[in-house]
Amino acid sequence: MQALWLEHQQLNYYPNLPPPKPLAGEALVRVLVAGICTTDLELLKGYYPFNGILGHEFVGEIVEATAAPQRVGQRVVGEINIACGHCRYCQRGWPTHCEQRATLGIANRNGAFAEYLGLPLNNLIPVPATVSNEAAVFTEPLAAALQIQQQMSIRPTDQVLVIGAGRLGQLIAQTLTLTGCHLQVVARYPKQRQLLATRQIPWLAENQVTDNRFDLVVEATGTSSGFTLAQQAVRPRGTIILKSTYAGSEIPVNFSSLVVAEITVIGCRCGPFAPALRLLEQHLVEPTILIEDRFPLAEGIRAFECAKQAGALKILLV
Repeated sequence: MQALWLEHQQLNYYPNLPPPKPLAGEALVRVLVAGICTTDLELLKGYYPFNGILGHEFVGEIVEATAAPQRVGQRVVGEINIACGHCRYCQRGWPTHCEQRATLGIANRNGAFAEYLGLPLNNLIPVPATVSNEAAVFTEPLAAALQIQQQMSIRPTDQVLVIGAGRLGQLIAQTLTLTGCHLQVVARYPKQRQLLATRQIPWLAENQVTDNRFDLVVEATGTSSGFTLAQQAVRPRGTIILKSTYAGSEIPVNFSSLVVAEITVIGCRCGPFAPALRLLEQHLVEPTILIEDRFPLAEGIRAFECAKQAGALKILLV
C-alpha cells in the first residue's frame, strides 16, 4: 500500500508497504480522506519521538472485521486513542489518559496517511449518510473543539476570546458561537478574517485586545506570544484554556500574575466524536470552508509543504 512514513523527523513516501494486520477485535479500514493538522507538522519538528505512518484525522470504510462482519462496508471515523481498558484511568472512564495507550499516527500506532489502517472496532464510529467525506474528515478536530464545553460551562453572558484563527481555532469559534456567548477571535491573516466574517464571527487584531476583560480565553496558537496575550486578556478569576500543541517547554510564564489574579488554567485535548457528528449532520457547523487544497497520497510530501505555509488552512489527502 501507499503511505507517508516519518523516520527521524524525515517524511518519506513509500508506494509498496504491506497493509496492517488487524489484531483481535480490530478492523481493517480503507482510508478515503485524511487531513493534515498542526500536530502532524509538529511531529516533523520532533514534538514527540514517533517513527511510523503519520495521520489521525480520517474518514474511511471498513473492509475487514472478523469479530463484526456485519460492519464491513460501513463508512467510519475513528477515535484516535487506543486504550488498554484495565488501568486505573480506564477504570475511571478516562481512556484518553490510559497509562498504556497508543495514539493513531502519534504514538505506538501507525496512522491514516496510508491506504489502510487498523483500529479497534470500539474506536470506529459510523458516519451519517448525509455527511460528506470532506465534512466527516473534520470529526476529530471538531470533537477536540467541543472538549472545551465538556470541561467547563460557557454562558451567553460570558466574554470569550479565542487567540488563533487557524485550522483548529476556526472550528473552536464555530462551536463556541452555539453557546450564545459574546465571542471574539484574534485573527492574523486576511484569509482567516474572511472565513470568520463568513460565519458572522467578530475578529480583531492582536493590538486591539483589551487587557483584563475576558471571562474565558482559549489559546489556540501553541506559541509563547499567544500565551502571553492570553494572560493579558483574561480578567481576574477568569479561565485560560490551552488548546494547542506546544512543541518544547521553553514558554515563559508569569506565574505571579496567575496567582495574584487567581486565574484558572485548563489543558484541553481530545473530545467526544458523537456530538461532533451530530453537529455535522445538522449543519450547525461548516468545516469544509476551511479546505485549502486536496492532494493524492502520492503527492503527500508536496501537501505537507503547502500545510507548512503561514496561514495555511486544511490540506486534505485523498
